[in-house]
Amino acid sequence: MSTSAASAQRRYIAGRVLSYALLGIAVILVLFPIYWMVITSLKLPREIYRVPSLWPKTFTLDNFEKLLADGSFMLAIRNSLIVSTIVTLISVTISSFAAYSMVRFRYRFRGVIGRLILFAYLTPGSLLFIPLSIVMAQLRLGNSLVGLVLVYLTFSLPLSTWLLQGYFRGVPRELEEQGMIDGLSRFGALIRIVLPLSAPGIAAVAIFTFTGAWNELLFALVLITSDSQRTAPLALSYLITSDVLPWGPLMAGAVISSVPLMVLYFVAQRFMVAGMTEGSVKG
Repeated sequence: MSTSAASAQRRYIAGRVLSYALLGIAVILVLFPIYWMVITSLKLPREIYRVPSLWPKTFTLDNFEKLLADGSFMLAIRNSLIVSTIVTLISVTISSFAAYSMVRFRYRFRGVIGRLILFAYLTPGSLLFIPLSIVMAQLRLGNSLVGLVLVYLTFSLPLSTWLLQGYFRGVPRELEEQGMIDGLSRFGALIRIVLPLSAPGIAAVAIFTFTGAWNELLFALVLITSDSQRTAPLALSYLITSDVLPWGPLMAGAVISSVPLMVLYFVAQRFMVAGMTEGSVKG
């Protein structure tokens, strides 16, 4: 083997080793908080506060039993599932029609409407929770899951519409035109051609929307006052009642709250990758 070939091989091996080392560091940085959350939820109080360690001496389910004793936290999980599912279904349905009209039709002020949608998405929620809470109070929806759904739609609809525009642009117009020549209406072409071809993107948008609604805390904290209407993030925040944080029950609640999202991402992982790749290409 020549000197240049040996040098190239050494550089190749060094590059691979460096790549795997960086990848390993990235994996540790991502997974360690999850590991610490799970391990802390299985520790006794004295191990949490006095002798923090990477591995508990005694495993216990006391934190989960304490959290689930009165059933209120599982009620909050149910409320989060209801709100997040309804928000996702409504948001994806409306934004599909809105994004399709923005991409395929030509009408006045289309560009202005598109910019307003993007501006609505970029507006911080901290600027909106006071006027939205006033509106919900006037509509008598201040302490209800219905009001929470309406409020969550204010930030999920702009995001979904903005993302779906990229996916719909990737569907060739010729396919719709061919379908309409064969007898389909514009609505039929949308339902039978565009939406099936954009299914990975729609799935990705649905997952993003569900995750945003599931993790939202600010609006829920402002609008919800009764125990029976609390969502999972709100129920977790109410576990903190003094200057001493109940880390055991908090981590147990975080583990339980993370399970639905982990299952959702695991099931839809293939759609997430395909959807994000397709949405990044502008047709």
